[in-house]
Amino acid sequence: MELKGKVAIITGGAGGIGLSTAKLFLSEGASGIMLVDNNQEALNEAKNVLKSDLVRFMKCDVSLSEEVKAYMEKTISEFGRIDVLFLNAGIEGVVKPIVDYPEAVFDQVIGVNVKGVWLGMKHAFPHLKANGGGSVMITSSVAGLRGTAQVSAYVASKHATIGLMRVGALEGAPDQIRVNSIHPSPVDNRMMRSLEEGFAPGAGELVKENFTKMIPLGRYGTNEDMANLALFLASDKSRFITGASYVIDGGFTA
Repeated sequence: MELKGKVAIITGGAGGIGLSTAKLFLSEGASGIMLVDNNQEALNEAKNVLKSDLVRFMKCDVSLSEEVKAYMEKTISEFGRIDVLFLNAGIEGVVKPIVDYPEAVFDQVIGVNVKGVWLGMKHAFPHLKANGGGSVMITSSVAGLRGTAQVSAYVASKHATIGLMRVGALEGAPDQIRVNSIHPSPVDNRMMRSLEEGFAPGAGELVKENFTKMIPLGRYGTNEDMANLALFLASDKSRFITGASYVIDGGFTA
């Protein structure tokens, strides 16, 4: 019961990583979970999967300040506190070289992946401080540690989250607010299917095979792998860890 009595918010909560994390947090004793996502249909499906009175669901665009503020306030009104904030919402954009990359898509990726993280910390820190501290986790990527051609917006956004994590860790430390980032290699879920198809339209399986060959442990990560790391960072077992980038990639960056 690593999260007994703790209330968590998970953005991108109806996606693969978010939903797996919600399941794990519930099994580990979380007293409340706010699942935030911009896809109402996916939220409805998540509600059918979780079937718990301890979970609330809220549609939100994490790039809009008023909507982020609203999901924080809704969590407080429903559960009375916030202890854990998993800033997991993210979009991949498209696969195109910089010269052909649509400016509107670039802005959208930065809005969700970077501004969404910044707004999350901005509006959560006062609530976390009121509780005597808490844990913030940010889903970044191995793309935040290296370059990959044709996904400039995604790579830029994931590098930016490291900077936000470090600043958040320094600013939150006096109030016992810990901030860390999670850096997955390819994870076997919808986002990777989109990227695989983008890199080689009609030959996504070949792209997956090639990526898999680059991972020493010989497989993609799973949503459950990511959830397990999020649980550790959310729990008191990591109470002396802040400002850290946790690579979870099967050796991909080694």
